[in-house]
Formats: sequence, structure tokens, C-alpha cells
Amino acid sequence: MQKIGEYIRELYRFSTLRILFPLQYQRFSRRPVNKKKAVFIESQLPGLSDSLSVLYERLEREQGWTLSVHCLRESFVSKSEFLKLACACLKDIADAEYIFLCDASRLISCIPKRRESTVVQLWHACGAFKKFGMSTAERIFGGTRKNYETYPYYGNLDYVTVSSPEVCWAYEEAMSLQEGSGQVVPIGVSRTDIFFQKEFQKQAQDRCEKTVPMRKGRKIILYAPTFRGNVSDAKAPNQLDIRAMQRALSKEYILLIKHHPVIKNRPKVPEDAGDFAMDVTDRMEIEDLLCVSDICISDYSSLVFEYSLFERPMIFFAYDISEYDDWRGFYYDYQEMTPGPVVQSTEEIVHYIEHISSEFDVNMVRKFRNRFMSACDGHATDRLLELLKTGV
Repeated sequence: MQKIGEYIRELYRFSTLRILFPLQYQRFSRRPVNKKKAVFIESQLPGLSDSLSVLYERLEREQGWTLSVHCLRESFVSKSEFLKLACACLKDIADAEYIFLCDASRLISCIPKRRESTVVQLWHACGAFKKFGMSTAERIFGGTRKNYETYPYYGNLDYVTVSSPEVCWAYEEAMSLQEGSGQVVPIGVSRTDIFFQKEFQKQAQDRCEKTVPMRKGRKIILYAPTFRGNVSDAKAPNQLDIRAMQRALSKEYILLIKHHPVIKNRPKVPEDAGDFAMDVTDRMEIEDLLCVSDICISDYSSLVFEYSLFERPMIFFAYDISEYDDWRGFYYDYQEMTPGPVVQSTEEIVHYIEHISSEFDVNMVRKFRNRFMSACDGHATDRLLELLKTGV
């Protein structure tokens, strides 16, 4: 039965990625390219993510652009629904001058892309933390190297924008790009521009006050872990002892929890902790939370790179570090790169927060920021648009 299942999956991959999708694209790419037409593609999420929205809104304000968004929902809808969404997307991009992605895309990788179209991978993360793409080949998280090479995820990319020259090598490795090809460009990450806008920061505070009335002048601890498992069956970590944190910290702090968007079933906040902790996954955007939080607790999520722009304390709750390293792996030594304490228990988290005035070292965060976020200065979108105009 297992062999039959694998045969069916291989037949599906071959028939769609080698036959159906390329033919659909070729059918409509006979049309002339529509200048200043830009198509934004989300592989998994149901709407435009923050990774694409800053650029989208910028182009929307400018005159002459034709914009569209396609949410493919791969892994979240039936195969028949995905095929409909994919074919509609291919029809739309066939005459587009620009195509913007923020995730892996076999759909884009499999087509015979016309020269007049430019594909830009904005990616959904800054820095280089946990491994992805070809870097995970033969690991538990990843597929086989042969499968990645036969059906690539990162083909047809003209540019990949990253947050610092430091991390170019990791993206070249993960996306199987030639070293020094010029495809990976350290011009900064478009979505980080908003963190340098005082008006946006003020609006984030206002939105927080309306959404979280229990704040009552208390400081905010953000808990934003990444998911466990694969995207299709992603699970949330559930090791944080919210009641213990409430007992020790509730007079001065509140806890806001933001789970990864692909997680379907999230742990519930204890009812008796309702005046201290709140799950804001569906209520607040991550960019707002990064602006308003006084402390960030995460684990292996790349959001810590963005958070370093604020030079505030970070705690790394890595209770399953050995298992996660074996499963997926990291580009850098985890213990050496993290600009804050690496802990394995809620007690350690509480202790650090209680002594934060003496234990927090802002210089560690600045060093981390300068290394991994040096190209993010509030003007990444400007440089991206200049790159698209001039090619240099």
C-alpha cells in the first residue's frame, strides 16, 4: 500500500509540475507583457501577509500599476481546489512584468518563465535561523535531495532580498543558487520599513490599547513561538506555564501570545489567567506586537531578527533544542548566535524577567542586529524599486 501511495503522489507531481502547469502558463504567455503589472503570490496563507503588504501598498499608492493577489492555500485545500487556484494564478502571471513571492513555490519553479518577467523572492523571514529548502535535504524535516532537484522549490528566481550580507550564503545554499550570481541581494527586507515609522509605532500602540484593555499600564511580554512538525499538520508548543508566570509577574506585566499562522489548533489560555494572558493570534498582527512589546519570548522563530531592531530584551525558550536541531537544524550555532538567555523552563524565564534590569545586555542585541539586520534601515522598499528599475 505504501508503494502504491508513493506512486500516486509521484504521478500527481509529474502530471501537474511537468505537464499541466507549464502548458497552462505557455498557453497564456503568448500575450504581450503588461508593463507595470505585478502579481503577489501567497503559497499557504489565506490573505496577503506582512511580508508582501508593505510593497503592495507602496505600489498601490503609485500610479499606473496593475496589482493582483493569489492565495494558493497549498496543503490547506483539496487537490481539486488547489488546481483551480494554481491555474488561475498561472493565467494571471503569464503576462505580468513582476511576480512577488514570500515562500517556496514549485508552481513558479516549474514553468518556462519568459525573459520579460521578473520574479522576486521577498521571503517571509529575516536573517538566517532554522534551515530550509535544500539545506534540509535528507533531514527529518526535509525531503530527499533527488526530489528537491527533480521538483525544485526555488527555480526561476531573478532576485532574493535579504536583511544583511552576512546571510547571503545561507539563502544561496537553501535555494540552490550559484554563489556570487547576484540573485541574492542584501538590500534589506521590505516589510521592516514600517518599524522605522513613528506614526506606525504610535498606531500600533493605539491598536493594542483597543484590543487589550486589560493592559492597564502594565508592560507587555510577547510569547511568539514557531510551530512544530510540518506545515500541513503544524502543532503549537505547549510548555509555557502561564499560571506560574501570572503568580510572579502579573502586577507589572501581561502576556500576549501570538502563534504561528499555520497552526490550526492552539492551546487555550487558562480561564483563571484571563487578566494576565491573552491569545491575540487572530486579534493583532505580528508587526504591531513587535512594536508594543517590552520583552519577547520566542524559540526558533525568525521574528527575533526584526525584534532586534528595537534593541529590547529577548528570551529563547528552547526546551526541545536537541530534538529540533536533529529534526531541522540551524545555520549558525544556536547558543552562540542568540542575543539573550537560552532557557528550558518557565522558572528560568521568570527569574530572568524579575532580574532584567541587571541581566539584560543591550550590547548583545546591538551586535546581533548589526550582524544580521544591517541592510534594514527603513528604506528597503526604495532600494527594491530602484533595483527593479535599473537591474543593479
